[in-house]
Amino acid sequence: MWRRSIFAVGCLAWGLSLTAAEPGVRVQVAGGTVPELAPKSRIQMDLTGTATLFFHSGKSDLRIAYRKINTVEYGQNVSRRYAAAVLISPVLLLSKSRRHFVTIGYVDEENKQQALVIRVEKGDIRSVLAGLEARTGRRIEYQDGEARKAGKG
Repeated sequence: MWRRSIFAVGCLAWGLSLTAAEPGVRVQVAGGTVPELAPKSRIQMDLTGTATLFFHSGKSDLRIAYRKINTVEYGQNVSRRYAAAVLISPVLLLSKSRRHFVTIGYVDEENKQQALVIRVEKGDIRSVLAGLEARTGRRIEYQDGEARKAGKG
């Protein structure tokens, strides 16, 4: 009897944790002109709004109207894994580490041009790019051919 009770409580807690999850994807602020979002902070990017792109951090929120976004650019930072190769195996010199960056340019409420650069995880980059392209109506600008290939799959 007590096993069923523990199981039921566990299922309830698991179900509540699923419903409490925020919509969107976790991204990292890499830079930009937005003082509310500190570089290297982890924030939640929510593309589910029909009119507004929403960034939520523990301290502050940022809302950008999709119609105010005038550029969306995607690029990669590719580097060799030198430290891992030295410590673990020289074979790792053949592998590459890729970081995925999205730059969002927009006009704020004071009609000033702003930019926000975010780092997106590999598993989320295609959905983020597709969502931004669909919501803003703007084509993604790719920094190079490798970025275009990675962004379109």
